[in-house]
Amino acid sequence: MGKIKVVVVDDHDMVRKGIISYLLTESNIEVIGEARSGNEGVQLVKKVKPDIVLMDLLMENGNGIMATKEILSFQPNCKVIIITSYYDDQQVFPALEAGAFSYLLKTASANEIVQAIYKAIQGETIIEPKVANKMLNRFRTSERKPHDDLTERELDVLKCLGEGMTNQEISEELFIGVKTVKTHVSNILSKLSVSDRTQAAVYANRNGILKGKG
Repeated sequence: MGKIKVVVVDDHDMVRKGIISYLLTESNIEVIGEARSGNEGVQLVKKVKPDIVLMDLLMENGNGIMATKEILSFQPNCKVIIITSYYDDQQVFPALEAGAFSYLLKTASANEIVQAIYKAIQGETIIEPKVANKMLNRFRTSERKPHDDLTERELDVLKCLGEGMTNQEISEELFIGVKTVKTHVSNILSKLSVSDRTQAAVYANRNGILKGKG
């Protein structure tokens, strides 16, 4: 296999030149171009067809997210490695959704950037730990359902609602007062964001929250 062809896109001259200087010390890596903006980077990639693009995010004249998406539209096998100072939700998730292969912060060492390049060629993604934590938290949040916030007793009441039971029947079933049942029902409606007990019953059935289960 020949040298890994790399393009560096960053609007800060010192950052860009610093990265390139270190990459030039790697015998297996060849820097075949550099660009100061997303739009310039897109045009350069079309021309030189690199294996790897090291991409900044916030730049004038075309940001890194836009550039990443466009580059991968015509060169899908290219690996775009984001190198940025930002790891807020407004940058991280759009960049990854655009197809970025790895995500590093500018606090990464030169060696870490080089290793990310080698890993990308091998098909291994490198994600900055702070970014990985954000991804995990988002995944966990997306996996949660409204009824996960119900207390054990509220869940019991919801199961009864799913069976079409009245407040009196629920009171007798769970050995609690009718007034307490009403309080639980009110809390359930609020937590599930439904308007009445009928909708709560429908929710219970759709999500398998029935008596004798769970």
